[in-house]
Amino acid sequence: MEEKIIRGYLYDFYGQLLNAHQREIYEAYAFDDLSLSEIAEQEGISRQGVYDIIRRCTRSLENYEQALHLVVRFMKIKEDIERIQKLTEGDRVTENSLGEIRRISRGILEEL
Repeated sequence: MEEKIIRGYLYDFYGQLLNAHQREIYEAYAFDDLSLSEIAEQEGISRQGVYDIIRRCTRSLENYEQALHLVVRFMKIKEDIERIQKLTEGDRVTENSLGEIRRISRGILEEL
């Protein structure tokens, strides 16, 4: 998966665990697409300082994911729901597709 998308998911799930200053800098870099120099000027810190904060934030978000696996679980459930949607497309749902839907939905419930 594209790094930007993963970064977005990590921030969505764990961003509130960063302090306000870290969130502001991380958002400027990851979502506003500002350069390190632009953020440094805006924040009144060095470019290296911005780089260090972003690196620490990224490491923290990745560590939270390693411990909690919320993004992995979310992606698995999302894939399962997409499979259910494909199985229910069209006018006819077969007995086989109903069985598959039941199996997938049991897996989702167990995951939760």
